Amino acid sequence: MAATRVEVDVQGHRLSLSNLDKVLYPAVGFTKGQVIDYYTRIAPAVLPHLRNRPLTLKRYPNGVDAQYFYEKRCPSHAPEWVRREQFQGIEYCVCDDLPTLVWLANLADLELHPSLSLVDDDLRPTVMAFDLDPGDGAGLPECCEVAFILRDALSRLGLESFAKTSGSKGIQVYVPLNVDGVDYDHGTKALSKALARHLEAQHPKLVVSQQKKELRKGKVLIDWSQNDEHKTTVGVYSLRARERPTVSTPLDWHELERPEELVFEAGDVLERVEQHGDLFAQVVELRQQLPDL
Repeated sequence: MAATRVEVDVQGHRLSLSNLDKVLYPAVGFTKGQVIDYYTRIAPAVLPHLRNRPLTLKRYPNGVDAQYFYEKRCPSHAPEWVRREQFQGIEYCVCDDLPTLVWLANLADLELHPSLSLVDDDLRPTVMAFDLDPGDGAGLPECCEVAFILRDALSRLGLESFAKTSGSKGIQVYVPLNVDGVDYDHGTKALSKALARHLEAQHPKLVVSQQKKELRKGKVLIDWSQNDEHKTTVGVYSLRARERPTVSTPLDWHELERPEELVFEAGDVLERVEQHGDLFAQVVELRQQLPDL
C-alpha cells in the first residue's frame, strides 16, 4: 500500500504531505495531490497577490461535497516558519512564499481569501473591489454587460480597472489604488456604494445595488459591500469549491465579449499564465488616487 505521507523539501523547509490521493472534487476525481500541484505551479503568479496580506483560510478536508470551515486565526500547529501577523486582534497566517502556499494546500485550504488591506494598516485598502453577482434568470452574459458599464463609469472618474472571473457564477472588477490616504468608510466603500446606486438608477432593468433577493431576479447585483475592513474577497488564482476545480481567473477586457468561454479550470489557468503572464499584475503595482466625492 502506498505511504499516506510524503516528506518533501520546499525551498529549504521540510513538509509532510498527507493523503495525496484523496479526492477533493468527486465529480471529476481531482485529488489533493493535484490541488498541491496546481498551487505549486501557479505560485509565481499568485504570491504577489497574497504577500503581506492577512489570509482567511477556507478548508475542505473531506472535499467540496462535505463540510467546510473558515479559519481566520492561524492554526496553532503551523510550522514555526509560517509567518503570523496580528491584524484586528487576530493572529493571521500570511502567505509570502511557496513553502507556506504548499502547506496551506496540504491543509485542503482550497480557497484563498486575502484582505484588501496589508498587514501593517487594516484601515487602508490597496484596492477597491466590485463583485458582480447574477440573480435568478441572469448569468455570465449579464455580468459581462454590467462589467463593461462599470469599467466605463470608472474610466470617466479617471480610474483604470481590471476584471476577473469569480470562479463561480459572476465577474469581479478591481480598481488598484496602492497609495496612502485611502480608507474604507469615506473612500472605497463610499465611492463604490455611490457608483453602484448611480448605475442602478441608469440601468434599472439590469443593475441592482441591494442584496435583497426579491430585487435581484434577472439582474446583476453590483456588490459594493466587499469594501470593508472586516471582509475578504476570494483571491485571484484561487481555486473554488465548485463541482469542478474552477479558478478565479484574470481576464483581458476583450474576453468579456465572449462570456460563454469564461469558465476556467486549474489546467486552463496554468496554460494562460504560461502564455500571457499575470494579467492582474497591475493590481499590485498601479497607483491611483480616488476622486473626491
